[in-house]
Amino acid sequence: MSILESQRYALEDLDRLEKAIADRFLDTPRTHRDRISQEHEVASFLDRIQNQSKFLLESFEYATEERAREIENLQGGEASQFDEFYKQLKSIKDFHRRYPNESVENLEENYRKKRRTDDDSPDLDPIDAMFTGEEALGKYFDLIALHERYLNLRGVTHVPYVQYLDIFDKFEQISRVAKDDDYFKYLTNLSGYLEGFLKRTQPLSDPEGVLAKIEGDFKEEWENKLKENGTGENNRNSGPTTDGYYCDACEKMFEKQTVYDAHLSGKKHKKNIEMKEKAASIGASPHAADLKAQAIALREYEIKKLVEIMEKVRGETRINVERKSTLTLRERQLEMEALERGELEGDEEDGEGDQEDDGKIYNPLKLPIGWDGKPIPFWLWKLHGLGVEYPCEICGNFVYMGRKAYDKHFMEARHVHGLRCLGIQNSALFREITSIQDALVLWDKIKKERRAQESMREQAVEVEDDEGNVMSEKVYNDLKKQGLL
Repeated sequence: MSILESQRYALEDLDRLEKAIADRFLDTPRTHRDRISQEHEVASFLDRIQNQSKFLLESFEYATEERAREIENLQGGEASQFDEFYKQLKSIKDFHRRYPNESVENLEENYRKKRRTDDDSPDLDPIDAMFTGEEALGKYFDLIALHERYLNLRGVTHVPYVQYLDIFDKFEQISRVAKDDDYFKYLTNLSGYLEGFLKRTQPLSDPEGVLAKIEGDFKEEWENKLKENGTGENNRNSGPTTDGYYCDACEKMFEKQTVYDAHLSGKKHKKNIEMKEKAASIGASPHAADLKAQAIALREYEIKKLVEIMEKVRGETRINVERKSTLTLRERQLEMEALERGELEGDEEDGEGDQEDDGKIYNPLKLPIGWDGKPIPFWLWKLHGLGVEYPCEICGNFVYMGRKAYDKHFMEARHVHGLRCLGIQNSALFREITSIQDALVLWDKIKKERRAQESMREQAVEVEDDEGNVMSEKVYNDLKKQGLL
């Protein structure tokens, strides 16, 4: 293909791409799936526009001689013009003679909107392959695997998944000592997931530009911080910090000055200093700790900024997790079947449209969220007594709302774990007991009754010696061992 024909083809492709994008934006997507599909389709068109524009710029800049030669051939005399025309016509005929079954590329057909029909298999939709079932086509986060990795980190508090959704971008609670290699890997995975989620759910928001801006802002803030605080060993000193006293050689935090001063003369501290000096002598970087701290800080900064952009998704994820926790197994199965058939998608989009008009869900009474994502009716809330609080001291003063949740919690892991911490073996006798003192008193009473029953069983069997004296089996065995019988 000649350079002029290539440029003409690229220009025609740009026009058709612009028209295709305009046609997509003229149609208002009815469902969340349609919106995601439309944005990804437009994003692919924009990528093709960039590639074609890049080709045109390079062809106009670097292929000037070839282009000028072709123009000169076309602008020649009448005979040369016909010669060039027949030459190109002959090459076209030769090509189709060699490839008679070659189909002609139809640009208009390539960018025509494809309508989904009932006969289309849902497995063929690439949008479904982008998201997990928990993400529901990008409506919610799926941080279950990352939550499990978080629980395996050193020095972190074990929290349930619902609470983790609120704190996974808050790193102030994690001590400096706990930020080791496993912690950095966890941050890398979490940051990578949020970056991928942003690209999958907001392809038209220029995700690469957003990430580049976040990294640029971090570098600027980091440099300003170094100028204010200073760098090097003075910045990583072992003096007092907000968390206590940190020893760089031992990589350990001390809460008190006296304990910190006492450990300086220890063998372990001196050995760690020798190892660091040896590592520095063989070429290790003296600023390795600074580089590690900077890499961790960058990941934490990225996560915070990405969560700020997708704060609405986090809130909806928490509501969805709380809603699912109230469903029975049968209700979850019915919901999954309805989602697979696409029956709930249109209703959810209609509900979203109403919520956009109101700004947010109107819930002044703070009623629980039902399976449909809306507050349950007030009469149902009152019928089940969900406004009545049932605190349980054994569960760490956790408050259960409603009698049903209160009755159910006695066999749940939280209550059983609380009894185990008190040294109590759970049984039906401890039902309705929520006070630690009452549980301990009952456990002492149960142990006394068990000891009394064991004693009664021992006294129940009576034996007789050679002289006719009647005694219990235990006394008889004791006397026999002592040789008194």
